[in-house]
Amino acid sequence: MRIAVAGSIATDHLMTFPGRFADQLVAEQLHTVSLSFLIDTLDIRRGGVAANISFGMGVLGLRPILVGATGADFAEYRSWLQRHNVDTESVHISETRHTARFMCTTDEDHNQIASFYTGAMAEARYIELKPIADRVGALDLVLIGADDPQAMVRHTQECRTRGYAFAADPSQQLARLEGDDIREIVDGAAYLFTNEYEAALIESKTGWDADEILTRVGTRVTTLGSKGVRIDRKGEAPITVGCAPEERKTDPTGVGDAFRAGFLAGLSWQLDLERSAQLGCMLATLVIETVGTQEYELRPSAFLQRFENAYGAEAAADIRAHLVK
Repeated sequence: MRIAVAGSIATDHLMTFPGRFADQLVAEQLHTVSLSFLIDTLDIRRGGVAANISFGMGVLGLRPILVGATGADFAEYRSWLQRHNVDTESVHISETRHTARFMCTTDEDHNQIASFYTGAMAEARYIELKPIADRVGALDLVLIGADDPQAMVRHTQECRTRGYAFAADPSQQLARLEGDDIREIVDGAAYLFTNEYEAALIESKTGWDADEILTRVGTRVTTLGSKGVRIDRKGEAPITVGCAPEERKTDPTGVGDAFRAGFLAGLSWQLDLERSAQLGCMLATLVIETVGTQEYELRPSAFLQRFENAYGAEAAADIRAHLVK
């Protein structure tokens, strides 16, 4: 199954200020703030939803096709992804912009000052899917994740025109998108991925209730935080899957992306929806135990044992043959 994953590719620059922002602010001068914070630590992490999802699929042994836009500074990141089985040949390289960056400074009270540089991501709207399909032979599914809003709409429209099955995963961009664009992105999707809040936001902005959405998408996948995930299909009973127990809670960043990676891997392996969701939940658990969205390791034997402990021997048998040894 050839799966293209379209969305953001970025790096996170995480800094720590050993003090309190509030101590540096003068109430009478807030209209003319001019401050510089001396930073103790800088942690640079690979990120972006499309890259995170593709990395997860790669460590499970698949070869996803990454679709997104970066700058010429992508070379080291590209090498990392290629070493983890990600096809990066269709990544657009901007001639004028740097790869998108999230820059965040956190003080000792966990207050944050952050900026997001869109950069090359704005050029994702120029990417055509047909040349990608021609290069790899065909596209069985295109996941359209958070990206330049115009790119998300354009990719969705091209999928409809060319008959490519697509999964809608608007996530962080729902706050930016208007109702008409959300309807365009969601309508006709084979799969719709959201968390609970995003599900409610889609209903609010589109004017479609839950039943209406189920008439417009094949499968609705809603992550429920610590409660796991619910899968809904028109006319069928919901499927609920609990989280796999974690050994520790270190950092939740990227957990949703890892779930999607596991779920898509399950679909590629022709597993049913419940088993695919279990696989997604197990991979998500590895991420929550690790600092960084692409810093976890998957050791097949240990992964299988934890999977069996969480979901049973029959479930583990279904995925055993697919894991890279």
